[in-house]
Amino acid sequence: MQLQLIRNATMKITYADKRLLTDPMLSAKGKMGSFAGAAKNPTVELPMNPQQILKDLDGVIVSHDHPDHYDQGAASLLSRDMPVFCQPGEADRLAADGFQDVRPVHHVYDWEGVTITRVEGRHGTGRMQQMMGDVSGFIFQAAGQPTVYWVGDSVWCEPVQRNIHEFSPDIIVTHSCGAAFPGQDPIIMDCGQTLAVAEAAPKAVLVAVHMEALDHCRVTREMLRHEADQNSIDRSRLLIPQDGDSLSS
Repeated sequence: MQLQLIRNATMKITYADKRLLTDPMLSAKGKMGSFAGAAKNPTVELPMNPQQILKDLDGVIVSHDHPDHYDQGAASLLSRDMPVFCQPGEADRLAADGFQDVRPVHHVYDWEGVTITRVEGRHGTGRMQQMMGDVSGFIFQAAGQPTVYWVGDSVWCEPVQRNIHEFSPDIIVTHSCGAAFPGQDPIIMDCGQTLAVAEAAPKAVLVAVHMEALDHCRVTREMLRHEADQNSIDRSRLLIPQDGDSLSS
């Protein structure tokens, strides 16, 4: 299994000989509006050109259709006959953008030897959760491969804890920038919540992404590493890749 962080939640994952692009946000720096009034988004450029990112893909998976997870750059650049996996309720929007092979994952989808299970998350708490709407995480399983849990845009919550207990993932990918709107609580995991995942899954390797790419991101890579070190989380258990970095297991 290989994982290359592109930027934010956009990753190129090679799993059981399938190459998946997650949550494609392919716009150039500053081409999207601000979320927190601090800067236009994305706040950083892609680490490579889009043609390199899109090379040799077998499919795309969109956890939810917020613009930092599926943007106009992706809508214009992705091949229209590419299989696109998504959560129920968002297939029509993707089809309206011209994609001809949209595959909503209601619960479990078997894709040529790869089992994709959609699981629940919570995009914030209270009123913010209601405003942000439904989000999904995904479990990837295949013979001879590690079980991967991509948590997606979720805070630490009972559903995430339940998913860890049920699937015993070997690798957990968290969105860990503590994104928040002015005056509001985080809508995805911050330092403390990411470390709660590490505590709940002591045998798993965590990969923290969705960092330093948007103007409502509050937690930097350096901040998360400092907190992990202070809490004696071994660096081999919590990986914090830079944009463009590749990891393998």
